[in-house]
Amino acid sequence: MKTNFIFDVDGTLTPSRGIIDQEFKEYFNNFCLMNEVFLVTGSDKPKTVEQLGEDTYNLCSRVYQCSGSDVWEGDVNIYKSEWTLPEEVRTWLEEVLDNSDFNIRTGNHIEQRTGMVNFSIVGRNANAEQRAAYVTSEVNGERNYIAQSFNTQFPKLQATVGGDTGIDIAPRGADKSQILRDFDIETIHFYGDAMAETGNDYPLAKALQKQQLGFSHEVSNWKETWEKLREYFTNRT
Repeated sequence: MKTNFIFDVDGTLTPSRGIIDQEFKEYFNNFCLMNEVFLVTGSDKPKTVEQLGEDTYNLCSRVYQCSGSDVWEGDVNIYKSEWTLPEEVRTWLEEVLDNSDFNIRTGNHIEQRTGMVNFSIVGRNANAEQRAAYVTSEVNGERNYIAQSFNTQFPKLQATVGGDTGIDIAPRGADKSQILRDFDIETIHFYGDAMAETGNDYPLAKALQKQQLGFSHEVSNWKETWEKLREYFTNRT
């Protein structure tokens, strides 16, 4: 039975919103040459290419951008959702933004991506210092609370926590689990850093378990991903 490897990007292959470590990149490129590798991320293609480089991106069998709503094989776009954010939902998010106690605002708080939206209190324009300030202040679980409130208010949509500062929003079912439409009876190993119930890796991890298609490996950073890959192949030999 064929084995496929699926990876989240932010916090799994790279630091969140950061560039892949060069030594790990060399290992991962070789890994891609020897295995069937897929990526699934909430980000769009330009951001993922910026983080990994075109060489690593093109070594992957397929990349599921925007949680699977924008699908690429190298430079070929093979699927693209046309969903956009309803106006009443935008109004609700703007009210949440106004009511947040976190007072740093950098702009681009509601970012429309292909088939989904990323919502961020600090804003997508935040620099590393501003992002770190939000991460530190966010220990009270603001994003989890917003996601839970959103899912109660808009049952046809789904909000999940992704990365360090954002919340991914899409039609219910248009989460990372949707990529399984492209996989048959195969063994899948999925690596991600957001597998808690409100995390954006959770739907895929849950679906893998329910459909008995493979295994999920929760990591806290790219170094742990590297460690788990080495451990996996050591145990096989």
